[in-house]
Amino acid sequence: MAFINYNGKLLDEHTPIIEADNRGLKFGDGLFETLKFKKGKLILIDEHLARLWNGMKLLQFEFPKHFTPDSLEQQILQLVKKNNLTAARIRLTITRGNGGLYDAQQHTPNVIIQTWPLPETNGQLNENGLQCCIFRDSFKSIDIFSNSKHNNFLVYSMGALYAKKQKCNDAIILNQHDHICDSTIANIFLIKNEVIYTPALTEGCIAGVMRNFIIKALQKAGYEVVENNISQDALLDADEVFLSNSIYNIRWVAAIENKNYSNKKTLEIFRYLEQTNPADFC
Repeated sequence: MAFINYNGKLLDEHTPIIEADNRGLKFGDGLFETLKFKKGKLILIDEHLARLWNGMKLLQFEFPKHFTPDSLEQQILQLVKKNNLTAARIRLTITRGNGGLYDAQQHTPNVIIQTWPLPETNGQLNENGLQCCIFRDSFKSIDIFSNSKHNNFLVYSMGALYAKKQKCNDAIILNQHDHICDSTIANIFLIKNEVIYTPALTEGCIAGVMRNFIIKALQKAGYEVVENNISQDALLDADEVFLSNSIYNIRWVAAIENKNYSNKKTLEIFRYLEQTNPADFC
């Protein structure tokens, strides 16, 4: 039997916990984080919790005295131990609780923590490149909430359904200006003439923890990394493309629609990060 944590209590994973009047269910009023436990530690936990706290402040949550990053980290570790996991994907879901649109009953966070096992081989570069497509039926808006992992995830959900119908591994999401934003589950990087490009945060992409880690590590190593707007034409003209998130680190893309990509530079980047940052890139 597996367990979840709901507001500090360990419960059977099948225990009903959300009421019909929950604002997270009704309005998507909340946020989430997805992080990894491996080699006895929570990977980049400080960065994940900093992003979560920034998002909760942006959504005007109120914090009880006992609700701190340290207390939440301990609850995560307790659940990982309870579920007897040595490597795990962890999801934190924050909702505001019950109420209507104008009459929330309270503004303190309701917290759900879930865990799933990960194979020990997780985090290695994929041998077979991803086949991706571009989702053009809806667009990611650019606003003050764009960089947060809030629960209004419709464009990503529809992009994932589109990718599945197209028999693709992932779909590229566009922003309101028809520029590249990110993918349904990852940030996106492209390489052209040895220069590494990624959409700037002002383009509406998620402020990915692994994205930030990769940018800083590569810049420190002397790689040229440019954060800017990226057109569809630029993406399809790239030499290489890779995706990043906190669960799988980096995955290289073999094709987007009819364009094929190599992975020589991506492999070099992966090996550099693996060798120089083994504690956080695993």
